[in-house]
Amino acid sequence: MLSPVTWVTALLAGIFSVHVAQRLRFPYFWNDLFFLLKIIRYGIRLEIYKLTKRVVTVIDRFIEQAAEIPNKTFLIYEGASFTYQDIDRRSNKVAQVFAEQGNIKKGDTVAMLMSNEPDFVSVWFGLSKLGCSVAFLNINIKSRSVLHCFNCCGAKVLIVGADLLDTLEDILPNLQEDNITVWAMKKETSYPGVHTLADKLEDASDKPVAAERRAVSSLKSPNLYIFTSGTTGLPKAAVITHLQSLKAAGGFWAYGGNADDVIYTPLPLYHSAASLVGIGGTIEMGATCVLKKKFSASQFWSDCRKHNVTIFQYIGELCRYLCNQPKGEHDKEHKVYMGVGNGLRQDVWREFHRRFGKIRMCELYGSTEGNLCFMNHVGKIGSVGRSNFFYKIIFKYVLVKYDMVRDEPVKNNQGFCEAVNSGETGLLLSKINSQSPFFGYAGSKQLTEKKILRNVFATGDAYFNTGDLMAEDDEGFIAFKDRVGDTFRWKGENVATTEVTETLGQVDFIQEANVYGVEVPGNEGRAGMAAIILRPDFSFDGKKMFDHAVRDLPPYARPLFIRIQESMEMTGTFKQQKFQLVASGFNPSAIEDPLYFLDYAQKCYVPLTSDVYQSVVEGKCKL
Repeated sequence: MLSPVTWVTALLAGIFSVHVAQRLRFPYFWNDLFFLLKIIRYGIRLEIYKLTKRVVTVIDRFIEQAAEIPNKTFLIYEGASFTYQDIDRRSNKVAQVFAEQGNIKKGDTVAMLMSNEPDFVSVWFGLSKLGCSVAFLNINIKSRSVLHCFNCCGAKVLIVGADLLDTLEDILPNLQEDNITVWAMKKETSYPGVHTLADKLEDASDKPVAAERRAVSSLKSPNLYIFTSGTTGLPKAAVITHLQSLKAAGGFWAYGGNADDVIYTPLPLYHSAASLVGIGGTIEMGATCVLKKKFSASQFWSDCRKHNVTIFQYIGELCRYLCNQPKGEHDKEHKVYMGVGNGLRQDVWREFHRRFGKIRMCELYGSTEGNLCFMNHVGKIGSVGRSNFFYKIIFKYVLVKYDMVRDEPVKNNQGFCEAVNSGETGLLLSKINSQSPFFGYAGSKQLTEKKILRNVFATGDAYFNTGDLMAEDDEGFIAFKDRVGDTFRWKGENVATTEVTETLGQVDFIQEANVYGVEVPGNEGRAGMAAIILRPDFSFDGKKMFDHAVRDLPPYARPLFIRIQESMEMTGTFKQQKFQLVASGFNPSAIEDPLYFLDYAQKCYVPLTSDVYQSVVEGKCKL
């Protein structure tokens, strides 16, 4: 008979063996399990909301926090601090003004064109308290796109920041012709027909409006419209529901954030990362947000030290800009322990760690309108997210084979898509069902349908087409490879090639244009390039081209390179061929066609010589 000591020894040896086997074969098991339990816990709360009459939204959570921690700092902006109570009362004033003077009803959509500032949040929350849906307009879009945005979301009221009113001068008559009421965050204005808001807020009551005004019966009702660029050319109004807003607000908490954190948000609030994840996440935890009007690489770390920042939001470009700053002896002297964002390249990730310490970089993957999100909770360099056995039970996604030349998914003999093998690159699709709904775009069923692939693996099924090429390795780590189709990313923005093509088509000497993105060494995403055919008896005018691009396109959408061709290559289905153009890049030594470069110093598109090319690839020329 074995002695008790022998039994204990055998038991400990067995436990140790299982532990070693688990660490060798499933090294991320416990990380995955505990992270998933947090996600499930948050998801159960949302399910309870859906099953009961008590639907709690992000604005409800804010009002709860303002009651529980009224004197805690909510926002810090340009040295000034604003408590939860301050923003609550300011937003009450906004609600009172529009309830009394704005002729706004519950369910109406109101558009906002504002830069990062505390009043962005106050106006947003004030309108939400009235039960309005709010449309965030990108402050970089030009006149034609602004008018289009109103057609999408149906807004009849526009609130514009004091610093942006002059940018609307050319289209104010058009807005007024369309019966769109414009309010400016100013005390006075010389523009006829424009209402002032700042003066009315001074006299308004800060008493809350009735809670019934903001009450909703379903988390799936829309509360925001956030505009994204896409293959249609003009901005698309992605429908953001209360459910999506609440999911995004849980991001910091899921990564381990808490009420003691100070979050640094230098990203624009009109994008979902800053508004839904940043502001929403701050509210969910009862934390503090340092809001920056515009990102500044030179001020970043001094801001972080001054305000004791612990978490910052980023896009890949932001981290590269920080790494490109002159090295200092205080680079690692800060309290930042986590960064949350997307688009961080592997080489920048490693350099960022070398320069600024082992900050935990938490990559997120997900589009504004999409129905799928990946989170790299492990922090593996180069991965945008982590999947595992548990995750795949809940979220149904697949990577399918994609033909880059034909620009479409590969189909088998039965007409269905085929999944790629582990490690292979494929198009990411996410199944549309009750657990992962796709709410689409406002104002266009056609645009919504265009993002859906049907009959993917079986007749009648439907998947959301992300438009992203991804790869998943044997351990379940997912890496972003490229964008497909007519959209690429530059300077943290999606560039719609169709919009740029249509804009270039208005230049008198251009007969046809084909816009695409090319990789530039040392830069995130792809820079815009346009292959053009000149009209008969016309020549290329670099000055006219420059003036047109600067006047009609936002900075991130302007083609940096122009390639003049004799004829345009087409696919077998008569689509413009982009694959070969993208592959050939912009090297004048490898391309016989005339090439030009967007030179801001000379305010002209200048010939792309070998010297100019070297200046660009070596990072000496500012793009």
